[in-house]
Amino acid sequence: MSAISSNYDLYSDLGLTAAEEKQKSGDLGMEDFMNLLVTELTHQDPFKPMENSEMATQISQFATVSGIDDLNTSFNDFAGNMIAEQSMQAANLVGREVMIESYMGVLPNGGSLSGAVYMPASGSNVKIQINDKTGALVRELTLGQQEQGLVQFSWDGFTDTGEYADPGQYNITASANIEDADQGLSTMVFANVDSVSIGGNNGVLVNLEGLGLVSIDDVLEIH
Repeated sequence: MSAISSNYDLYSDLGLTAAEEKQKSGDLGMEDFMNLLVTELTHQDPFKPMENSEMATQISQFATVSGIDDLNTSFNDFAGNMIAEQSMQAANLVGREVMIESYMGVLPNGGSLSGAVYMPASGSNVKIQINDKTGALVRELTLGQQEQGLVQFSWDGFTDTGEYADPGQYNITASANIEDADQGLSTMVFANVDSVSIGGNNGVLVNLEGLGLVSIDDVLEIH
């Protein structure tokens, strides 16, 4: 039978920490603080004893600092869990189509560019203008009279001259006549999700085909 070495660390082998090692040497716990306070009271000038209010203030201040540290630790843990949960949800978006607010859309090769505009109130003469990178008008879609809310549109890729446009990025502007005045409208586009990533301080990011990285918080709708 082999002898057990005196250097054998049972706690370490089990993945545990010995009781006396649980507290980091650089940390000051409530027990340490109370020992210091008792020592201070023991060696204080008997003719100038510590006031009760001063003692209570010291204890209160230490408890407050300790509580803030615990709160910060709990918040960091909570934030980490939230990012992990968002990452799992974002991973399910790969290969799906989402809608984001954007003035730019992507016409895929042989496909169409779809999106929506927001009508703050019912109006008439709703128009969607598709412009190329040089600013030249490629196609104008007329949607006529529309009610308040989201109004979807789709461009089949054909120009006003009947030719199919080159695939790539296009600028989108929208307007409508509301209460007898022409107004610009907010535009949204649909895009495919290629991948997701963790962006550090930026949180969870989704990589959209042809548009690049956007925050998952900017996703308005999932198809």
